[in-house]
Amino acid sequence: MSVPSNLKYTKDHEWVSIDGDIATVGITDFAQGELGDIVYVEVETLDETLDREEVFGTVEAVKTVSDLFLPLSGEIIAFNDSLESEPEKVNSDPYGDGWMVKIKMSDLSEIDDLLDDAAYKEIIGA
Repeated sequence: MSVPSNLKYTKDHEWVSIDGDIATVGITDFAQGELGDIVYVEVETLDETLDREEVFGTVEAVKTVSDLFLPLSGEIIAFNDSLESEPEKVNSDPYGDGWMVKIKMSDLSEIDDLLDDAAYKEIIGA
């Protein structure tokens, strides 16, 4: 199970990559492994501004549907629309081609509340 040290994490198993005031978000390798084969990713919040921890979409696996929680407040400016036809990218490359949304962050101080790789590994017992 991969937990890259260059990313930030949430207790809800999302990863965050920060570039200036833009954050790229996806679900972690641990999360995709727990969900199993992902068959659908739905994000209907493109161009909306949401608060941290609001639901921004859902991910559907063969056995379950899980909400996706926004790790940082801001406007969702991009959705990885390749996931509409290839949701399995979340399983095969969760930290790369399986990214889900990009956010224009509205409160950069919220970054300080995210977990580093060591803290996330503690949560998942890695």
